[in-house]
Amino acid sequence: MLKSSDDPAATENWKGLKELDRAITENRLTAYTWKKTWADPWGRIKLITIFVGLSAFATFVVINDLIL
Repeated sequence: MLKSSDDPAATENWKGLKELDRAITENRLTAYTWKKTWADPWGRIKLITIFVGLSAFATFVVINDLIL
């Protein structure tokens, strides 16, 4: 049964909740960073260049190792 919020035992730290809270915070920070980078014109160009380069490399590896 759930305890009321004025119960002192309800506010104690549960094992694992700090890690969960930290993961949620880091995810929000990561999402904000991606959105901020995408909004910046130079950041957008940099992201597109990196992803195109990674895609080209992956395509090269697949063609060179698996097909040829």
